[in-house]
Amino acid sequence: MSQNKSQAQNKPLSSALRNFFGVGDAGFVLMSNVETFYFMNFLTNIAAFSPAVAGVINSVFSIIDACLSWIYGGILNGTKAKKWGRYRSWLILTPWIVPFIFTFQFIRISENEWLSAIIIIIAAVVSHVIWNIGYVANATLVSVVGKTPEDKATLSSSRATWNNIGGLLFSYLGLPFATVLGGIVGEKNQFAAAAFVLGLTMVAGYYAHFKMTDGYEEIEDESHAKKAQQNKISIPDMFKSLFQNPQLIILMLADLAKWCVKFVTAASAIYYFRDAAGNVSLQAHYLLAIALAAMLGAYVVRYWVKVMPSRTITIISYIGMATFLFLSHMSYANPIMVIVFMTCAQFFYGVAFASSPALYADTVTYTTWKTGKNAAGWIMGLQNLPLKVAIFLRGTILTLALNAVGWQKDVVLEGAARQGMTVAFALVPAIFCAVGAVLLIFGFRITKDVVDKAQKEIDARNA
Repeated sequence: MSQNKSQAQNKPLSSALRNFFGVGDAGFVLMSNVETFYFMNFLTNIAAFSPAVAGVINSVFSIIDACLSWIYGGILNGTKAKKWGRYRSWLILTPWIVPFIFTFQFIRISENEWLSAIIIIIAAVVSHVIWNIGYVANATLVSVVGKTPEDKATLSSSRATWNNIGGLLFSYLGLPFATVLGGIVGEKNQFAAAAFVLGLTMVAGYYAHFKMTDGYEEIEDESHAKKAQQNKISIPDMFKSLFQNPQLIILMLADLAKWCVKFVTAASAIYYFRDAAGNVSLQAHYLLAIALAAMLGAYVVRYWVKVMPSRTITIISYIGMATFLFLSHMSYANPIMVIVFMTCAQFFYGVAFASSPALYADTVTYTTWKTGKNAAGWIMGLQNLPLKVAIFLRGTILTLALNAVGWQKDVVLEGAARQGMTVAFALVPAIFCAVGAVLLIFGFRITKDVVDKAQKEIDARNA
């Protein structure tokens, strides 16, 4: 075991990890974007639920999903480590189940509206519970595999870059791919087929992560009981690690803005281009532009961290998102300018996506220093909570916007209603980003000096 420990601690990042860690995230994005971009559209336009029922479906499963989001890191840190490592094992134990359940989120089984709604909600909740365990384990590996701040930044940047490559691929494979599948399984089942097939890419990608991280995570067993005890924490320890570090709470509140930019704008896009701009074909160009911009933003972070700390980079990204989202709202009547400004906003989203995990990793070090417990899985898993809240807000904000502008199927909006659609598409996320920037500037005070001091004391304590 000591040899395993030494190898895991000293092993430098392989070329595969530096360049391809994140292919699983690309597959995850391909799969989950079926929901992100087309779930509300499926509910209202294909399954023919009323906007009110569609809003209930989205809200109920999103609330349940958000309420459960804190448990996944707890499962990783609170249960016995599995054969291939406490975190790495989950990359192959559960993901393969997801496509078979996720598919039913896009099938209306019965003519009975509420029975169909219940089945869709159950499929959504169960598939999300299963995929979130693998998702959190995958995110935690950034802090486990990366042994230095530079390694962590490289892995985070690579993961974020591949995440956005998945978004880029979806701009080509999204609706056109679902349409092709619809020709085989029928139009009503096109998104179900896309969810299943793209779900398989997530399974394959996580398996690739499993293989490329071999030897980087220390295996816990009876001969290494002290390490196992440090990584296995109780529920009271979990909440202790949260409330003894209020800056972690501030970070999660600020992080909500980043996820709102991803989910709220994504769900609103088709309604803006089809019903407000009256040109749905522009959405394909929009998806391509924002995917390229976000990918570039994520990639440049690995170079920016060499000249400024992750906290500063994240604050800059929030200010950039807020500025360009607001300009998009003001330019609602010109779809081309909206695309330009939203592309700039998505560049800064890519920056935030790549830099913010480093702030969570800093809170891991800070909390370990304060509590003596390594709650890496729990804390890195808490990134899931603002993500899930943003998914809930996606449906809530969009439903309110549709009702406010008097949305009707196949009716192009006119006048003030057109700008009303950019309230959900741009203005609300801009406000979230502005608030998030303020929280990070004045509330998140874990600086590089604080982290370096904490790490030195942890190393001395362990020695």
